[in-house]
Amino acid sequence: MKIPESHPRYHSLVTRQRIIEGVEKGITSMMGLIAQGRGEAFDYLLGERTITSAESAIKAAVASIILAENPVFSVNGNAAVLAPEAILKISKILNMTIEINLFHRTEKRVKKIYDFLKEKASEIGEEVEILGLNPKKKIPYIDHPRALCTERGIYKADLVFVPLEDGDRVEALKRMGKFVVVVDLNPLSRSAKTADVTIVDNLVRVLPRMEKTAEEMKKINNTHLKKIKDSFSNKENLSASLEEIRKYLKNEILPY
Repeated sequence: MKIPESHPRYHSLVTRQRIIEGVEKGITSMMGLIAQGRGEAFDYLLGERTITSAESAIKAAVASIILAENPVFSVNGNAAVLAPEAILKISKILNMTIEINLFHRTEKRVKKIYDFLKEKASEIGEEVEILGLNPKKKIPYIDHPRALCTERGIYKADLVFVPLEDGDRVEALKRMGKFVVVVDLNPLSRSAKTADVTIVDNLVRVLPRMEKTAEEMKKINNTHLKKIKDSFSNKENLSASLEEIRKYLKNEILPY
């Protein structure tokens, strides 16, 4: 079914359709549909827009990635189908290694995501390294398949960018001493509160903005980038995002 652009829920319906197609292709798990719906509920509270606090977090995230020695972009099925081109472009701009990491993991599904991203990379003329096949290392402190990782990727990374993340893996990555950046529509989630930088926004809005911001901030010297990184407080930024949600609800939701 072709979704008409005139539909008031056009962008939301297109996003849902991408997840459904991802399930049909074996890239996304059925649980990914539930995760998408849960995130969409929080997006309503944001007014389905990028709020000011998210823009600040994006700048802090990009500065941190540029300053990192071995930044890794951790990709799951939902992220892969929702924004493959942006993932590839950002990784190229910021010299990030991509690693596939799944909770509902099968080697067949990892290979499907790998092939899907490689095909997209070929289509847009990008050459990026994608890890995640046959991982030999494990992240300590967690006992499910998301512990599996590659030595050159997530295991040795100093910074891990993890959109659409499980809270326990964020905690485990932090216990390993890694700097963690997450994208999470829920500012009260364990992932959001544990990460060093949390971007409270929808992934499909975040990544194109990150791509543009990355191009601009690569021209900034490291001293200035470090000031941007060090001046960012995740706790304060999450509080600001909750305040923006409160103001939006007060102004937009009418009593019945």
